[in-house]
Amino acid sequence: MTNTTKLALEAALKKELLTKSLDKITINELAEDCGISRMAFYYHFKDIYDLVEWVCVEDGTKALQGKKTYENWQEGFCQIFEAVQENKPFIMNVYRCVDRQKIESYLNKLTYQLIADVVEEKCTGMQVAEEHKEFIAGFYKYGFVGVMLDWIDRGMKDDYHKIVEELAITLYGNISRSIENFEHTEKKF
Repeated sequence: MTNTTKLALEAALKKELLTKSLDKITINELAEDCGISRMAFYYHFKDIYDLVEWVCVEDGTKALQGKKTYENWQEGFCQIFEAVQENKPFIMNVYRCVDRQKIESYLNKLTYQLIADVVEEKCTGMQVAEEHKEFIAGFYKYGFVGVMLDWIDRGMKDDYHKIVEELAITLYGNISRSIENFEHTEKKF
């Protein structure tokens, strides 16, 4: 029942965002649209921005199903772009109404795990400290999130397939090389 209510609130929010800006939507409207009480909304979310974060992470997680390996990370990035593109009215409205740091935070949560899983996979059989794995994943996460935010800022007009292709060219071998560099450094000490 809990997930059903959250999904209903997501649908209500996305519907409202087609005609209103995020800052004009009330919890009463969303609750009424779902046939629940305000208190039921607060049982699941602390405010509308908490709902927005949940929607972003939930949509991104669905987009990434099974795309967290070195062999298919490009497909995972492509699917993140597709999920954002499919929800363009929602994303653009949120982007205009929410502090850029919040959007960045949503994307960071989503992207970090994809890259961390790739780093973990590439570290198999290597001696790389956990803190170094986290540093590598964080470094590449910031690059991807920056590219994604620039694309959103330009109104999502650029072909995201080309962006993912350019990311692949830029990253080709670099994650592995970063891991090797840390492993080599750790063996010295």
